[in-house]
Amino acid sequence: MPTSEPDRVPGRRTAHFAVVDPATGETFDEAPDQQPDELDAVVDRAHRAWRGWRADPAARTCALYAAADAVESAGDDLARLLTREQGKPLAESSAEIARTAARLRYFAELAPRTRRITDGRPVHSEIRWRPLGPVAAIVPWNFPLQLAAAKFAPALAAGNTVVLKPSPFTPLATRLLGSVLAAALPEDVLTVVTGREPLGARLVSHPGIRHVTFTGSVPTGRAVAEAAAASLARVTLELGGNDAAVLLDDVEVDRIADRLFWAAFRNCGQVCMAVKRVYVPARLHAEVVEALAQRAKTVAVGAGLDPDTRLGPINNAPQLARVEQVVRQALAGGARAAAGGHRLDGPGYFFAPTILTDVPPDSAVVTEEQFGPVLPVLPYRSLDEAVAAANGTGFGLGGSVWGTDLDRAETVADRLECGTAWINHHAELSLAQPFAGIKNSGVGVAGGPWGLYGNLRPFVVHRPQEA
Repeated sequence: MPTSEPDRVPGRRTAHFAVVDPATGETFDEAPDQQPDELDAVVDRAHRAWRGWRADPAARTCALYAAADAVESAGDDLARLLTREQGKPLAESSAEIARTAARLRYFAELAPRTRRITDGRPVHSEIRWRPLGPVAAIVPWNFPLQLAAAKFAPALAAGNTVVLKPSPFTPLATRLLGSVLAAALPEDVLTVVTGREPLGARLVSHPGIRHVTFTGSVPTGRAVAEAAAASLARVTLELGGNDAAVLLDDVEVDRIADRLFWAAFRNCGQVCMAVKRVYVPARLHAEVVEALAQRAKTVAVGAGLDPDTRLGPINNAPQLARVEQVVRQALAGGARAAAGGHRLDGPGYFFAPTILTDVPPDSAVVTEEQFGPVLPVLPYRSLDEAVAAANGTGFGLGGSVWGTDLDRAETVADRLECGTAWINHHAELSLAQPFAGIKNSGVGVAGGPWGLYGNLRPFVVHRPQEA
């Protein structure tokens, strides 16, 4: 598996770490626990592979199309392994595989455009684009394959090579993906490394890495930026969100309740752009709480491999503890659980889908990113109050406005301080659009042509105009 197995230190036997099935809470496999000193060889090989990869755009296009085909061919195996280690329902894993292949095809079709600069001088100036070099891609556990592709597809299309590190909670499907892609990509163009810290810290600070793209928490993102600064590597950071949904007073609750519920609870709420707070006019508050609570109480929760499951477990024990903590704090502060509010009995990392009402607005479940199957619903008296509350956190990834008058809803959406705002839906992204947040939600832009150019640097050529 040339894209998945880096060089080993001679004489060393590679250690392994356990991988847990979140539906049972038990170990079901293991992955190599690669050490930081192994990265020198990995990055050196990525540099050598870069020389040939960057030189032939047509060959890159063909390889990326072949990579997409390979992912689709291995889709069933990838989806089952992804569900086993991540926990999401099998249908959601299959959708993630499809999105991974689609992203490879999308970027295979993109190419940077040379542009001529005309400024009145007798000089022919032309902007061309060059790849950066080896890219470090650090991926979290909520969408390990889809987010990996969001990083490596534009990087590879731009002519860079990639060293990809998945979360220790979800290393197996990414290793399998690396093996699948080995059949389509030249050797060492994409290398998957797995291990616990300080492997990631060493990778992002490695002097041979020219671009670091990371998705994860704000504190870790700050540490990544600081480490990458040592070699002045470019950074792209997607650091999560605390997206608000603002319901207007003309909203038809029965028509939007399903969409709103799944905007919050897809992937067990473990989505950076999930709805994590809902602001509702006071006169509609009880109706909205009841509609969401009814869905929370009846949704099928279980192991992702069960075909009847709609909501799987939380991925890992530390995140389950985090969700339990913020819910417990909210309830102690006066909140009431209209549905859920507790861990489910039995094995695995299951938490009952939870709708909270009477939540203090300064509660951590409102001001922070809970990243689990928990949704606070808060009443408001005036629209200005709702907009101020929606904007009143350190995050700024996404937001949405829900109502019948679309022009009015768009006017309100324009007041939200975030990278993307939706009307009457949430977290639906096109491969062709930019993806970026403001404030603590990140630095840099992914997605669409912006994702491609984020992996390139401008190169300007001047020459005299011919007489």
